[in-house]
Amino acid sequence: MDNLNSLLDGFAAILTPGNLLIALIGVTIGTAVGMLPGLGTAMAIALLLPITYGMEPTQAFIMFGGIFYGGMYGGSTTAILLNTPGQSSSVVTVLEGFKMAKNGRGGQALATAAIGSFVAGTIATVALVFVTPITVDFAIGLGAPEYFAIMVLALVATASVLGSSRIRGFASLLVGLVIGTIGIDAVTGQQRLTYGMPELANGIDIVVVAVGAFAVGEALWTAARRRNGKDEIVPVGRVWMGRGDWRRSWGPWLRGSALGFPFGAVPAGGAEVPTFLSYVTERRLSKHKSEFGNGAIEGVAGPEAANNASAAGTLVPMLALGLPCNATAAVMLAAFQTYGIQPGPLLFEQESALVWTLIAGLFVGNAMLLVLNMPLIPVWVKLLRIPKPYLFAGILFFASMGAYATSGQAFELYVLLALGLLGLGMRRFGIPMLPMIVGVILGPMAERQARMSLQLSGGDLSGLVGGPVAWTVYGIIAVIALWPLAMLVRRRAVRDREAVAAG
Repeated sequence: MDNLNSLLDGFAAILTPGNLLIALIGVTIGTAVGMLPGLGTAMAIALLLPITYGMEPTQAFIMFGGIFYGGMYGGSTTAILLNTPGQSSSVVTVLEGFKMAKNGRGGQALATAAIGSFVAGTIATVALVFVTPITVDFAIGLGAPEYFAIMVLALVATASVLGSSRIRGFASLLVGLVIGTIGIDAVTGQQRLTYGMPELANGIDIVVVAVGAFAVGEALWTAARRRNGKDEIVPVGRVWMGRGDWRRSWGPWLRGSALGFPFGAVPAGGAEVPTFLSYVTERRLSKHKSEFGNGAIEGVAGPEAANNASAAGTLVPMLALGLPCNATAAVMLAAFQTYGIQPGPLLFEQESALVWTLIAGLFVGNAMLLVLNMPLIPVWVKLLRIPKPYLFAGILFFASMGAYATSGQAFELYVLLALGLLGLGMRRFGIPMLPMIVGVILGPMAERQARMSLQLSGGDLSGLVGGPVAWTVYGIIAVIALWPLAMLVRRRAVRDREAVAAG
């Protein structure tokens, strides 16, 4: 009941003209950014971080939450109409959505994506209300060794799951950890990796890292790969669903929600895995298997629901443990730190009004998105006709202004350019960005927890082990690390048996 009362207080705070306007601005920006291929919600929030410095933290996070949810909606539009996912989590939507659009059912595909996103977002946000406080109660009893183990798990899992190979994932993580160590050591007072430059004594601002890696790097990469000519946009048609479409979509919406939220709530879970599992599940359960590959509506409804439910799930570890599970959550975590707020078990006690207003804002923003997406799809599609050179120029301009605003020094622009070129190189060689950002944020936090653990144990390494929670987490880390080796040994054993049998 206390949680419900706090949520009602959050609704009372969000339902004011000023906050509703900010929520509307957030979901509008999120939808627009999600629709434009090559951009993303992480980039949008990173660009807006410096602009929101003058705002109240509550209002800033209402906007960020709206952008977060709006990006999930917008990504499906380009996937369906352009055969190009606006977000990586919308990749599976392309499989059936574009085929539906080519078959003259683009309006039905967009409708099931929008309504499914609303249904899944609402269900997942309700789950967020009840699951997050339970996670907080569990986290309050953890000590420094347990936190260190959980942070190491988040780092290892993020690097292992993302990217085309584990080597690339850990390479990205290593880059982030190195960037995170730049500055003055909080314990010894010695400068690390500053190379005598006083501008680096305070480290590299996470806002500059996020803007450089996501905004500048993505803009340079997309511009470098841009081909001449215009994208072919399939006509939308009437955005609505018939009775048969409703009958075939409600099941995938519920199943997608059930798959998406748990995966999002697991550190490094992400939305890519549950969307793919949802697609496979619907393909097996569907009574219209012959339509898959040719435009089955279940193949749009399920993955889009899983996508949005996963987005809400990622807020559980971010708010309760201070662990980001995707790029957008990582940038939002950086935003909390920019305001001097540390997500974690004490967040609900120290910043209760902010948290519950944010969650209430997610409900309101989700409803706004349904209103924006259903009748205004033809208007949104016109955004896809913006000349890309103008778009990239605007991104670089706002990125530069945002980086300069962090300290008012031109040195930040050089750092921004260096990070943008680093991001461009990482994209060129298929190195994922998220492990680097997570390393920059969690690296110093993990170091601090490790030092606290060692201080409590008098320098004995056994202090890092802690209690049963830490042992369990280290066991999970060992499984993640050794699983590829076990699979390799198993494949070789099977191959040797088959060779012996054949001989």
